[in-house]
Amino acid sequence: MLKGNFFRGLGYLGEGFRLIRLPGLRLFVIIPLVLNILLFGVMFYFMAELFSVLIAGAMAWLPDWAWLQALDWLFWLLYGVVILLMLAYGFVIVANLIGSPFYGYLAELTEKHLTGQEVNPDEGWAALLKDTPRILWREVQKIAYYLPRALGLFIIGLIPVVNLVAALLWFLFNSWMMALQYVDYPADNHKVSFARLRRDLAAQRLSALGFGLPVALAAMVPVLNLVVVPAAVCGATAYWVRENTSNQQ
Repeated sequence: MLKGNFFRGLGYLGEGFRLIRLPGLRLFVIIPLVLNILLFGVMFYFMAELFSVLIAGAMAWLPDWAWLQALDWLFWLLYGVVILLMLAYGFVIVANLIGSPFYGYLAELTEKHLTGQEVNPDEGWAALLKDTPRILWREVQKIAYYLPRALGLFIIGLIPVVNLVAALLWFLFNSWMMALQYVDYPADNHKVSFARLRRDLAAQRLSALGFGLPVALAAMVPVLNLVVVPAAVCGATAYWVRENTSNQQ
């Protein structure tokens, strides 16, 4: 039987959006946000340049009819739609890789605000740099957990009849992954292993899915997905403090 409180889980992202406005947390929201905007701006520019070359090549193969050559705007329209979808679905993975050291420290500051207790006495930029390799390796573990399961769901989606449930399975899996992704930051601050974190979240699966569902939806919305990541980190820390207090003992 599934345990936890789905509706309580839904409220943590909203709390995260309130927390990121606190003066003491803003810096660790702004820095990764600026880095992500710069990275995606550069990626968008180079992809646009590459696509313009591809369009020119494709149009060269078509007959030299004015009305047909004028259809290059349609290619650009399709390009814009594809890029938005790629950014929407790929943003979380890339943003977490770039901002993971900052998000770990953001989770520490958030927990200190919520509990009034120090998570790690070694605070500051030196501690942030020291923990960066471990935090990045943790991100690799999450990607390694995600990829084979995502591949399995993709294969299910290719099977006739069975693929009717594939969309629902994808939605539930993405919600679970969002909870796992962001609650991992406060869990890692307490040196809780990734395997133990999965067991702890599974023990309160309804709460975890309730938290992960709005995060998964927000991550699909361009522009909103720029700010949902730090808000999800703060919301996940609130989740950790209230739902997973046994992990701190």
